[in-house]
Amino acid sequence: MSSSEALTSQGYIQHHLTNLTLGVHPEHGFGFAHSSAEAAEMGFWAINIDTMFFSILLGVLFIWFFRGVAERITAGVPGTAQNFVEWIVDFVEENVRGSFSARNPMVAPLALTIFAWVFMMNLMDLLPVDLLPYLFGQFMAVFGADPHHVFLRVVPTTDPNATFGMALMVFFLVLYYSVKMKGVGGFLGELTLQPFGKWGMPANLLLEGISLLSKPLSLALRLFGNMYAGEMIFILIALLYGGGVVLNMTGGLLQFVWAVFHILIITLQAFIFMVLTIVYLDMAHQEHH
Repeated sequence: MSSSEALTSQGYIQHHLTNLTLGVHPEHGFGFAHSSAEAAEMGFWAINIDTMFFSILLGVLFIWFFRGVAERITAGVPGTAQNFVEWIVDFVEENVRGSFSARNPMVAPLALTIFAWVFMMNLMDLLPVDLLPYLFGQFMAVFGADPHHVFLRVVPTTDPNATFGMALMVFFLVLYYSVKMKGVGGFLGELTLQPFGKWGMPANLLLEGISLLSKPLSLALRLFGNMYAGEMIFILIALLYGGGVVLNMTGGLLQFVWAVFHILIITLQAFIFMVLTIVYLDMAHQEHH
């Protein structure tokens, strides 16, 4: 993006928190949003291009890297890449064995994908906060765009659309395996007959329904909230020390200190999303009598 000197403090923050949104505006028709207000007015008929681009790109990189290592795997002395991949696979398998008591060959690959993909998306938060938005703004300026109206958010997990999308896919899998393992009657029985038996059916349905719906909400909001807060701190540090691609020494030091601490948050959030997915799927496979 252009230098923060051309923006107010509020405008600088708002610029960093607005996605590159393509959709149908009620007044201006189809096109890119030129402000956060326009992006909000597009409503459902809009897509955040930056979220889609970076999430798909990172997913492709994950598949390319792991597939490449798998094709070159050796029984002899492993290289650095093979050691790294084997460590991640062993780490995920250990968590699956500890949290998933049923048999389902899909769970371990799903857990590995979730952990690696979410971690890579979170890791984008460690890039300098102004770097990619600035470069993209300058690139679009070549085609006549105003850099102030060119938005780019590089961390997909700071977009609730991404976190809710992943959480809903996990929720659909929970519903699918709940019905598959217990049957429709067994699944409905869990919702209506526990914990108070048949005489407490309305209360059972209310409690179990809230518990069921809280699963995707907790998955999505926990990841989004933590990553959004981390992004805000990076933005505020950049704003406090002048913004722009290059910070002064104090601002750069604070960014580095927060980035080192943020590595723990990035890893922990990917781990929590993976573990909760495993636990929810394990609950879906359990039959209650």
